[in-house]
Amino acid sequence: MTAEERERVVLAALAHVTEERLRAAAVEVTSIASPTGGEAPLARRLTDRMAAAGVEAHFQRIDDGQANAVGRIRGDGSGPDLMLYAPIDTLTTGDPELDLPWIGPELRPDMRAEATCEGPYVTGLGAGNPKGHAACVLVAGEALAAAGPRLRGDLLLAFGAGGMPTNAIDARGRANTGQGAGCSFLLERGWQADRAVIAKPGDFVAHDEVGLCWFEIVVPGIHTYAGSRHRLPYANPIVTAAEVVVQLERWLAGYPERHRTATAAPQGIIGSIAGGWERMLAVTPAACRIRLDLRIAPGAAPLEVKRELAAFVRGLDPALTVELVLAVPGSSTPPEDWVVRSTVRAWERVSARPHAPVPDNSGATDANILRARGIPTARVGMPKAAHTTTDFALGMNTVDVRAMRRLCELLVRVAVDTTTRDHAEILA
Repeated sequence: MTAEERERVVLAALAHVTEERLRAAAVEVTSIASPTGGEAPLARRLTDRMAAAGVEAHFQRIDDGQANAVGRIRGDGSGPDLMLYAPIDTLTTGDPELDLPWIGPELRPDMRAEATCEGPYVTGLGAGNPKGHAACVLVAGEALAAAGPRLRGDLLLAFGAGGMPTNAIDARGRANTGQGAGCSFLLERGWQADRAVIAKPGDFVAHDEVGLCWFEIVVPGIHTYAGSRHRLPYANPIVTAAEVVVQLERWLAGYPERHRTATAAPQGIIGSIAGGWERMLAVTPAACRIRLDLRIAPGAAPLEVKRELAAFVRGLDPALTVELVLAVPGSSTPPEDWVVRSTVRAWERVSARPHAPVPDNSGATDANILRARGIPTARVGMPKAAHTTTDFALGMNTVDVRAMRRLCELLVRVAVDTTTRDHAEILA
């Protein structure tokens, strides 16, 4: 297929991509609750929509609550297969019993799985991240199915459960419902591709990204009673933990400079402190637990970072212990790989300006899972809506349909550019 023929295919597909269709898709997926571990209803709806568009669609059950959706537009088998991928679970749940008070004093309208529209914006839980990006993959796939191009390789449309950095919401169930669990399951069950593009926030093309480690620091103390504080040995681990947290926060502030790369500035935060019985404030606990998320540069080994943290913590108090409780290594695809170059070309076409890598990134996505399983992957997405840049939750929960149209065009261009070639061309 010539460059002119590819452009005709792109334009034929884009005729089916309108802001009205994108708005409707964003509203639809946002209004179906899909907290981590509970994505099955949304996966079912995505499966039905792909099937209605003529895409070979599959609902991939993981358990009663969790599922992926995946579709295939078949080529003739003579070219490379490309996967367009987006996760579909939300970081918070939209349930006040689970989200409050940690998300704030109340659930704002944008924190609920109830989409609303105002001008070019769709707002609701996860409307920007990840659902607006998933809606772009869906509409781009529907548009290509409608255009009916002659493909050489297959185009896969994959919507993964469990993409958020969280463990199970219900501790009585499977622990591994997040951290890329759906993406891993998808790949294990044979849904492989030669290349992949993941749609996640960020108005740039990324060929690598940080990984993450979770650590638990245990501060020991003595279990005793308020009425005996003056008569028995006293060492309150909650008080000691407060002192440790202050020192740890200072250490975390300097951590990025020690691990900076050309594209990454890995960050770390203390996300949880637990110690004592809330029902029994008359006693001290024998331990207090501090948990933190520490991002790691692409290529860094989790145990190297553990040893660095443990050395610092032992310097504060030799009695403190550090355990690594979760690890997802960072990953990289060579920037000269076909999928990165194709995605950059598409970005430059829709942006009408040269692409420049964006430094200081610290976000992790399922791209790490895809790359770790041997699939060269590029990441690309939408910028946050301008009025949401200083409000984390509102940025997650708002999408601009104009940005969706741009991302859809980019995805269509990469899909056509890749699946209409033979294998030798993408290896050149």
